[in-house]
Order: sequence, then C-alpha cells, then structure tokens
Amino acid sequence: MVKNFITGVSGFVASHLADLLIEKGEEVYGSYRWNEDLSRIKHIADKINLIPMDLNDLSSCLKAIEQAKSDYVFHLAAQSYVSDSFAYPEETIRTNTLGTLNLLEAIRITRETYNGDNPKYYDPEILKEESKFVEKYYYDPIIHVCSSSEVYGLVKKEDIPIKESQPFNPSNPYAVGKVGADMLALMYYTNYGLKVIRTRMFTHFAPRRTMKSAEVNFACQIAMIEEGLQEPIVKHGNLKSIRTWADARDAVKAYYLLVRKCKPGEVYNIGGDTTKTIGEVLDYLISLSPLKERIKKELDPKLLRLYDVTLQIPDCSKFKAEVPEWNANIPLEQSLKDLLDWYREEIKNGKRF
Repeated sequence: MVKNFITGVSGFVASHLADLLIEKGEEVYGSYRWNEDLSRIKHIADKINLIPMDLNDLSSCLKAIEQAKSDYVFHLAAQSYVSDSFAYPEETIRTNTLGTLNLLEAIRITRETYNGDNPKYYDPEILKEESKFVEKYYYDPIIHVCSSSEVYGLVKKEDIPIKESQPFNPSNPYAVGKVGADMLALMYYTNYGLKVIRTRMFTHFAPRRTMKSAEVNFACQIAMIEEGLQEPIVKHGNLKSIRTWADARDAVKAYYLLVRKCKPGEVYNIGGDTTKTIGEVLDYLISLSPLKERIKKELDPKLLRLYDVTLQIPDCSKFKAEVPEWNANIPLEQSLKDLLDWYREEIKNGKRF
C-alpha cells in the first residue's frame, strides 16, 4: 500500500488532503504537536497513524520520519497566520524556515542511514533488480514542500499574471519564513538530491478554515449575525484587493497529482480560474443570507494592512502543462456557500471563533 506522511495533518488543508488519500485507499501518517486541536480530523482519526512531532525539534522529526518511512511526504505544517506573524515574527520564521530545515535534514539523515552513499541505490534500473533490498531498506521519498504565493508580495501590473520566475518580494514575516522554506527545499534538491517539489499556492479556502482571511472573516461574521450574536454589520478592510480564488478541495487534488507527475527540483504555481475583488466576494456572501437586506458593510481600519498585496493573479500554465487532467472544478460560488454553511453549523453548535 502507498504510504503518505503529512506534516501538520490536523491543519485546514492537510485535513482535506488526508480525506482524499484515505478515499483512494492509501495509508496516511500524520504529525501533530502535543497541544494541537485535532477537531478537523475527528471524523478520520481512526484511519490516520498519528505521530507526535515538532518541527522545531530535530530529534522528533527524525523519529517521525523513521516511523512513517513513507513514499510521499507532504510538508504542509507551518505558522500560517499572517497577522500573527507580526506579533510572533521569531516563532513564525523559526517554524516555517528552520522547521523546514529540520524536516529535510531528518529525511536526508534517514535516507543515508538506509541507503548509504552507494550510487547504485539511486539507479531505477538497478533498483528493479533488487526488489527485496528495496522493500526492506530503501528510502528515497518524493517530498512536496508547500510554499506560498505570499513570497511574491506586491507585484506590478505589468508582471501579471505572476510566473514562477517572478522575484521574491515578501511583505510580512510569514512570507519571509516561506521564502526560507522555498529556498531550503531547492538547496536540498541541488546539494543532496532529495526529490523535493515546491508549490506556490494562491488564494484557497474551504470548510474547516479558521484563519481569518477576508472570505473566512466575512462568512464567520454573517453566521454570527444570523444567530443574533452580532449586529448586522460586516466589518471589512480593503475591498478593492484582487485575488484569484480556488477551493482547497481542488488544491489537494493538485497536490496528489503533483508528487506523481511533476519533476523534483521544480516549482509550480497553483491556483484557481476565477478572479474577483474581495468586495465582490463579500457581496456574494451577503446575498446568501436571509438577512441580506439588513446587513450593512463598515470599514474597520484595524483590518487594513499597511502594505497590502493586492494583485494575486497566477500563471499556472507550467503545472497545467505537466498535469493536464487537473482543473479547479469547484465553482467559487459553491465554495463560498459551503464555507458559510460550515460556519453556520459550527456557530449553531456553540463554537466561537
């Protein structure tokens, strides 16, 4: 059976990836921190081999990699809250950059422990002839390191759509930490031959997302208003910011195909096909509410970024050329309805965000 290891398996995107892999009948190992909320995976917890691991502790990374010894590693764990990255910049960069270093180093050490430095154990033709050795000892996983479109920062209009060759221009500590992870992944491919593939995923969301990005914040507020827990006023920041939107459930299908079809050492933009302003997304979410005639919009200065990344429109042609069977199939309207319905259910059941 194919074995997969997902770092941060109880995270928002990771939980959807675990769903997909289990649906496909594959074995899933997943890391979690000792104090982590596992509610996103409660429906599949009995189908996941849970492994305690902290990216900031190399020894725990070594133990987890040794225990999973998987065919594929999906590195999704991160401190991914942009607003919190300003409050905790050191922790953010330690987790996102040095944590990625620890994970890749653990994979490198484990691979050398099993395979030694004999080049023949990296030759596919020889490996076919030594199946017994390979089955028992060989370890050389394909590793997906999930970077972010945030590494590009604010891009000029003439550079839209954004290609993988676009220079980095990170605008927050989270993005800086992801630049470090991105470059470490490339370095471990170049210098050690680890089979690392990087992705820079653009705006994506789905049910289970609690990080207060714009669309999530709006859905949560509308659900609170419907339950009478908030005045019928949705507070917002910059509504003119432009995004290309995708559903995380489509994103994980891209990740599944990525490790099977794309080239180690390469980096790929992945994103949806629908481009809207944040204001248009807010208007659509309000239109889904039975209280839409009463709900007002109000600018909250606290939600305005000093340095706003306003043009997040990707060129995904490189990925689509190598994986032509993938498409962002879930319409934005369906994604927004599903997100709002999820918040309605959570808040009705007493959950507060």
